[in-house]
Amino acid sequence: MSRLNELIKEFCPEGVRYRTLGDIATNVYRGSGITRDQVTTDGIPCVRYGEIYTTYGIWFNQCVSHTNEGSITNRKYFDHGDVLFAITGESVDEIAKSCAYVGRGKCLAGGDIVVLKHNENPKYLSYALSTTIAQNQKSKGKVKSKVVHSSVPAIRDIVIPVPPLPVQEEIVRILDNFTELTAELTAELTAELTARKKQCSYYQTKLLERPQNSAEMVPIRDLGKWCGGKTPSMANKEFWENGTIPWISSKDMKVTTLEDTEDHITEKALAEGGMNLLPSGVVVIVTRSGILKHTFPVAYVPFRATVNQDIKALIVRDGVHSRYAFHVLQTYADNIRIATKKQGGTVDSLDFQKVLDYKVPLPELDVQNKIVEILDNFEAICNDLSSGLPAEIAARQKQYEYYRDKLLTFKELSQQGG
Repeated sequence: MSRLNELIKEFCPEGVRYRTLGDIATNVYRGSGITRDQVTTDGIPCVRYGEIYTTYGIWFNQCVSHTNEGSITNRKYFDHGDVLFAITGESVDEIAKSCAYVGRGKCLAGGDIVVLKHNENPKYLSYALSTTIAQNQKSKGKVKSKVVHSSVPAIRDIVIPVPPLPVQEEIVRILDNFTELTAELTAELTAELTARKKQCSYYQTKLLERPQNSAEMVPIRDLGKWCGGKTPSMANKEFWENGTIPWISSKDMKVTTLEDTEDHITEKALAEGGMNLLPSGVVVIVTRSGILKHTFPVAYVPFRATVNQDIKALIVRDGVHSRYAFHVLQTYADNIRIATKKQGGTVDSLDFQKVLDYKVPLPELDVQNKIVEILDNFEAICNDLSSGLPAEIAARQKQYEYYRDKLLTFKELSQQGG
């Protein structure tokens, strides 16, 4: 840190200027419209908004998608050093996610991407835009239909510290080293956790394959009653402020057993918004979300809750153990996703009628109980989210985020801009 202190003393002894992105930009513009059917396996490299929050980190050097350049009208490109923002997302947390392009080839930007051209260090901007303060500014979006949008003016208004380039370069060097160390430690912990989960998955698959010899194969619809949900009006604050009723959306489906939800609705929303309050012990699945590109999330909900329109909930019938239903859907999840995924569309989704028709093994209840006991024990060992390896991984990430935010908090000049 001594080198950084020397540079700050030399180049900005009175403090660091906090400037808007509009102030530092040489140009800010939206990309071209690129539809899903225009994405190809070769051609000119391109980036669409979904790739920024599902594929890339805070910077990247190579595009994963391509398109036929001739099929795109009003083409908008980005180059080395440009910062890209996704201004469309399925939640407020997803909008204005950003990353810097540090590759060398010219690429096309999709229509829901904002490109920021500038003369700063691109990796410095990536770090600065990933801080908690910057993230809070980037989350100012508005809901239209089922998605959330930001805009070019909102991006231009984001304020970050912008020290002189020598200071930026030293901060990048420090954070690159810290990021690499954190990544190595996290990789070791993740490898251990992955090995345990593979072991659990192996036994889960074996246990749920065995009943096929004696168990009846039944359509998923026969496991019980399936319910959908909706989103109460975001414009009505009385539906959301101080809400206590859990409301499940795709962003909650990152764990296999929910402990709570990020969002909660009020009793008023339940009464006037046409919402269903589900009993505890339901199994929920995601039927519409970008995550369905590679994963079919299944979760068990041990508390009463409501769901949004992208989630389906199963209330099991008599003769079906709810935890067995969870385990069997989780085991067959990838096959279900592949067999029922819809083609085309702007957001990945499943054909729910095909999901309901998909057949899974259903042994007698006493056999279900034995399977549940074994698999729940394995899950407790592998997926304890409050202790052990997952908590250690989360702690490493929090340590990194704390260090990054402290490093990127400067004494501010009394006069901004300039």
